[in-house]
Amino acid sequence: MTPSTPSAKAATASMQSLAPGTGSAGIALSRVVKSYRQGRRAVQALRGVDLQIDGPGFYGIMGASGSGKSTLLHLLGGLDRPDSGSITVAGHRLEAMDEAALTLFRRRAIGIVFQQFNLLPTLDALGNVILPGVLDGRPRADLEARGLALLEELGLGARADHRPEAMSGGEQQRVAIARALLFEPGVLLADEPTGNLDSASADRLWTILREVASRRQMTVVVVTHEPIAAGNCVETFVLRDGAVAGRFESYGLTPSELVLRAASAGR
Repeated sequence: MTPSTPSAKAATASMQSLAPGTGSAGIALSRVVKSYRQGRRAVQALRGVDLQIDGPGFYGIMGASGSGKSTLLHLLGGLDRPDSGSITVAGHRLEAMDEAALTLFRRRAIGIVFQQFNLLPTLDALGNVILPGVLDGRPRADLEARGLALLEELGLGARADHRPEAMSGGEQQRVAIARALLFEPGVLLADEPTGNLDSASADRLWTILREVASRRQMTVVVVTHEPIAAGNCVETFVLRDGAVAGRFESYGLTPSELVLRAASAGR
């Protein structure tokens, strides 16, 4: 049966347009509200968030614990739904999409990198990278060629047949980035991606993410509480008490400068 409601039509259109590599690089949130229940109490995590990113680049969302940044990332990634407001990511209106369309959106239109890597221990590096394509029914030979090229690009060509337990934390996170790039998305989201890495591995990861944004003309958004992370971003949004308090150019600023700029945002 053909969907008859506007939201169902929008969801169907979004699903049909979710071809790999066709997503735009823009992000727009308007008056986004999200609440959770804690027992009998409602906790408002986001309080009417407005946020606009028009084009490719490396951006940060910085905030203290409890500021709502993880909730915001989950909404941007289609992992949760807002109570109200609109969210457009890579050309798709997320609040209008049904669960099937959101699944395809997460698989094809964006990439997500988590702090915990989320690699399957029974698969080697190449198997983890191509897993989204396998689930999507893509030809195995094409996927393996694409996966090997990505691993080579990220300095892991010689580790393609290694399982996660045989790789360092930095190597595992680079495998996760390769997996996130499999479908050439317009947007890459990263949730505290250096949280489990030593300083040398973290520095290398920031360089990789900057290069990904530049060379691939992608929008890379990293959610973090670390000032040093924001110093790698061209621009940083400050989230405070569930709302965007301000934004500022952040690349090259020292951690102390970043702390001062973030503290003074919106004040």
